[in-house]
Amino acid sequence: MASCRPNRDMLIPGTGQGGIVRQHSIVIVVISAAFLSVRAAGAHGIAGNRYFDGTLTIDDPAVADEAIVPVYSHSALTAQDSNIVENRLNWSFARLLTPTLAVTADSGWLRQNWSIGHPSGSDKTDVGLKYEAYRNNRHEMLMSVSLQWGIGHSGSAAVGTDAPHTILPGVTFGKGFGDLPDSLSWLRPFAITGAVIDEIPVGSTRGMALTPNPATGRFDSVLSPGVETLHWGFSIQYSTLYLTRRFDGGPPKEEPLNQLVPLVEFRFDSPRGQYTAATMNPGFAYVAVWWQFAGEVILPLNRAGGNGPGFRAQLLLFLDDMMPSLFGKPLLSNRPERSQIAW
Repeated sequence: MASCRPNRDMLIPGTGQGGIVRQHSIVIVVISAAFLSVRAAGAHGIAGNRYFDGTLTIDDPAVADEAIVPVYSHSALTAQDSNIVENRLNWSFARLLTPTLAVTADSGWLRQNWSIGHPSGSDKTDVGLKYEAYRNNRHEMLMSVSLQWGIGHSGSAAVGTDAPHTILPGVTFGKGFGDLPDSLSWLRPFAITGAVIDEIPVGSTRGMALTPNPATGRFDSVLSPGVETLHWGFSIQYSTLYLTRRFDGGPPKEEPLNQLVPLVEFRFDSPRGQYTAATMNPGFAYVAVWWQFAGEVILPLNRAGGNGPGFRAQLLLFLDDMMPSLFGKPLLSNRPERSQIAW
């Protein structure tokens, strides 16, 4: 599970026009996907033999009792024609209500290093629901839909996160290639995941932000308009399970944990009327029985995505395995058998 929020590391707006993705169609996708057939799921983002990493820059398709405590990122950004360095700590939490429905919450704290000062403050807080809408264990497929509420003015104006209320419909998916025939067996370790989240301001569409004033050496308080932003991206993952005797092309013998997974993530933030911020994020994840550690390098693909490399690290806890007496079953129903083990 990535942080449930759309990652805002690169939401410093550029100038000019271009790089915009059509955004309203995602709402229709989310509503339609909610009516797909469902199957009971177990812990983690597992479908058949495939474990889908808890990604760091985009959301993943897992619906489970999980917590990120924390994800830390260090990045070089551009804002108001100035270069800044941003250090960010974010956290997220998901608790199952039913085997396929979880309540989610996320927020964070960040510090920015400008040439005239070092403001810090809280990130915006989001709360919502996430639902596993489709599962196919044999073909290693998962899809989830989500709906979050961004709590207006829960962030700090000092770091530009004093945003208005927002609604965030989204869809995430994962597809592994372990079902390919023997002639393409070299592709079996690979998988792809993706996420699309539309962040739509509602109600009052203005917040406050501080901008540097080089002439006075101080920060000025200005109105910051809320902008509809499409957060989207995908990851390519390589499961080392397929290089071991644990995989023989048939039904899974156990959960595909205790493995190293190299991956690369691509993330894009497309504010309406502004340039798309794009980054490539190569890294790795190691998944154990009740935790996952992951790290990756942040490489900007354009000026809006940053002005230099950074890095990101995450600790993800599988709460149902870590504390089974407290998180061993959903709040509103009994947990079924772990269907990802069955073919």
